[in-house]
Amino acid sequence: MDTTLAGRPLLDLAAIRADFPILQRVMRGGKQLAYLDSGATSQRPVQVLDAEREFLITSNGAVHRGAHQLMEEASDAYEQGRADIARFVGADLDELVFTKNATEALNLVSYVLGDNHFERAVGPGDVIVTTELEHHANLIPWQQLARRTGATLRWYEVRRDGPDAGCIDLDSLQLDKNVKIVAFSHHSNVTGALAPVAELVGRAHEAGALTVLDACQSVPHRPVDLHELGVDFATFSGHKMLGPNGIGVLYGRRELLSALPPFLTGGSMIETVTMEASTFAPAPQRFEAGTPMTSQVVGLAAAARYLSAIGMAAVENHERELVAAAIDGLSGIEGVRIIGPTSMENRGSPVSFVVSGVHAHDVGQVLDDDGVAVRVGHHCAMPLHRRFGLAASVRASFAVYNTIEEVDRLVAGVQRAVDFFTGG
Repeated sequence: MDTTLAGRPLLDLAAIRADFPILQRVMRGGKQLAYLDSGATSQRPVQVLDAEREFLITSNGAVHRGAHQLMEEASDAYEQGRADIARFVGADLDELVFTKNATEALNLVSYVLGDNHFERAVGPGDVIVTTELEHHANLIPWQQLARRTGATLRWYEVRRDGPDAGCIDLDSLQLDKNVKIVAFSHHSNVTGALAPVAELVGRAHEAGALTVLDACQSVPHRPVDLHELGVDFATFSGHKMLGPNGIGVLYGRRELLSALPPFLTGGSMIETVTMEASTFAPAPQRFEAGTPMTSQVVGLAAAARYLSAIGMAAVENHERELVAAAIDGLSGIEGVRIIGPTSMENRGSPVSFVVSGVHAHDVGQVLDDDGVAVRVGHHCAMPLHRRFGLAASVRASFAVYNTIEEVDRLVAGVQRAVDFFTGG
């Protein structure tokens, strides 16, 4: 536990916000920043910034290369970071592979699952399954795998209406023995819906398929234990969980990683090399070719310790209050439509919405003028927006450092946008 957090009561918001200096920034027009875009990228606490800085000014060296003291310290910091991050998500340290982001992690796993050196490789006639909820990073790699291998891509649809709007429609697709991969998001980056992980994993494994979980929007916001979830692979990113840019994580069950061929090749991932052929290091090093992102791993480990010290159950409960307040406030504005479940059962942040007669970008501009930062657009989920008949939406996404007062500013800003553009 970071000593700077020891002894704090759960969610001492004033103390937590003091760890994020950027939250004190005054924006255009003299308005204090209300940062409601953590689903795109989160802000970093000083504990993360200081951990990276301390490493770089005292122990920076090439990981796993040579025998001098700086190399030893850098290697120890890198592997200790792996252990801390693994503990945070309920995995073993040799089950985590570091990548430059979650998108690369998903490309890695989709590529190697099509390599015919893998006993269970995807091939012609096989089926890959995903959902309409997915971020493009958990869709396009599977489209490309299908193209390369002759497999077929199918998907679960998303419910458009009723209390489960924005949730996966489990009745829309039946799995058979041709299904080799089922890839889905733990937590939608648009609708906020939580996937029925146990049901999806159970169906996939019954069909003999492997599961791939996009956990980018869940790991920063709720307790996640990958072993308990029972998925075969999972990915998440550093910059969405209070950590640095340039670092992502691929989780894979040990027996699967040990059987998979490499994705990138070169230095660091080898065992022996001759002019004729090479053999490869065991996982996870087999998948970490080249010089690794050492300071980013140190920073991400600090973020994991920071969140652990607060307690992920407390983080989840706090954010649920923010989401409930946002849904309640926005639903009371005439012309606002929430894209996703309006009940708090099986949902969390973000809250996406549209305003009748007002373009999402116009709403975003009014909010920006008020110092409220949200995302507008399709949020890298064009098929999902098309499912709802939309080109764009406004998305407010929350983190541990947000307050009810900031939610109130969001609601007030949307009301101002409605009044301005519709003459209300």
